[in-house]
Amino acid sequence: MGYKEVTPLNDFTSLGIEPKYVNALKEQSITEPTPIQSETIPVLLNGEDVIGQAQTGTGKTMAFLLPMLAKIDPARDEIQSLIVTPTRELAIQVTAELNQILSSTEDDIHVLAVYGGQDVEKQIKRLKNKAIHIVIGTPGRLLDHVRRETVDLSNVSFLVLDEADQMLHIGFFDEVESIIRETPFTRQTALFSATMSKDIRKIGKRYMNNPHNVQIREKEKIVQEIEQEIVETTDRQKLDALSQTIHDVQPFLGIIFCRTKRRVSKLLGDLKARGFLVDELHGDLSQAKREGVMKKFRDAKLQLLIATDVAARGLDVEGVTHVFNYDIPQDVESYIHRIGRTGRAGKDGLAITFVALKDKQDLEMIEKGIGRSLPRRVVEVAPSKEAANVHKESNESAKERREKNIQANKDRKTRSPRGRRSRNSEGGDSSRSRRSRREESSSRRSGDSASPSRDRQSRPSDPGKSRRNDSSGKRNSQGKSSSNRRGR
Repeated sequence: MGYKEVTPLNDFTSLGIEPKYVNALKEQSITEPTPIQSETIPVLLNGEDVIGQAQTGTGKTMAFLLPMLAKIDPARDEIQSLIVTPTRELAIQVTAELNQILSSTEDDIHVLAVYGGQDVEKQIKRLKNKAIHIVIGTPGRLLDHVRRETVDLSNVSFLVLDEADQMLHIGFFDEVESIIRETPFTRQTALFSATMSKDIRKIGKRYMNNPHNVQIREKEKIVQEIEQEIVETTDRQKLDALSQTIHDVQPFLGIIFCRTKRRVSKLLGDLKARGFLVDELHGDLSQAKREGVMKKFRDAKLQLLIATDVAARGLDVEGVTHVFNYDIPQDVESYIHRIGRTGRAGKDGLAITFVALKDKQDLEMIEKGIGRSLPRRVVEVAPSKEAANVHKESNESAKERREKNIQANKDRKTRSPRGRRSRNSEGGDSSRSRRSRREESSSRRSGDSASPSRDRQSRPSDPGKSRRNDSSGKRNSQGKSSSNRRGR
């Protein structure tokens, strides 16, 4: 790979951009190119391949859209340019930016976004009924169209792989290779990535023609320009700490980051219950829901958006004043990407990270990676109702608890005999008759056991009678034992 130094130019005309596109940019209040635009646009206009390393929010989208438009021939009814993105949100965002430029010109250039979650039949109908010059899509849906033979990439002359590191991170390496193979070997390729992994270098070496490396050191700029703070809390108090912090800082628009979709949905319910204007963004949402959420957020009808890292990749929403790391990111790159959602276009931004005891190691790694120790914000958390109840119970004196226990025992004793009487009354006459029979049986046994004794005392001794009395006594004793068993 070759390296080329390009002298930054201070306006788009100097970069070689046509006046109609320069005017379209002015309508969006974009007058000066960013460093990535200054260094990339001339190289791409010259027809050379580029690997651009820059963070999201540095203006890289315009860095490839403007040269791409310069190469489109509206008279050719075929797909001439292809932009591959890792997520639907990024595909929608790039499409919106491209259409905004085209709306200010009279160019008859047609654009189609293809991504999962959208009705594939509508996409096929659009492809059949109108000539499409630029396709923007996600890897899975693009390959779906290729297999259906509804998209023909054999005439693509300009290929862009946007957020390539994230695309490979979520497992699209094989799909990306398959898409590249569908395009001509003679195409021009631009690859943009926030990081430069081994797989990124492999793609550059295998599928690009002596690409120029353009590296923008924006990490230091993001870290320096965005105010960052740490809130030390516990897992149990984290929700209360977040709620209190939102009340304290009053964000105009804020993004809250969680690690998993489940954590996003759980936090959404908790914050809604507390009255916040909030919604969620993650991979399980339908496309219609995702688009609706993003529209409400951009229109400031939502104050807070809870998102995962992947879902928020590439989001560029104007007016985001605060980022809240509800779950601490697990690496420095993710941290910088998150906090880079605020402080856009030179505006102020504040990023607040909530750290529990188990997060200390991750925090130390982040502080070491950005080369600074982050200040701590003190948040006074009011005890929840549950905690207040527990505290109230713990303040009860031992005497009060003892009196409560005594009264409870009295209540149980008072209820118990009444309950037995109630159960006995349900037995009715049959219960009373069984009791009467047991009493009569007991009386007879008492009488039988007393009579032999009186007989022995009043009658003279007779050996024969004595033997008979003994046997009779034994029988009576056996009868008594048997009766006792029946009584029991």
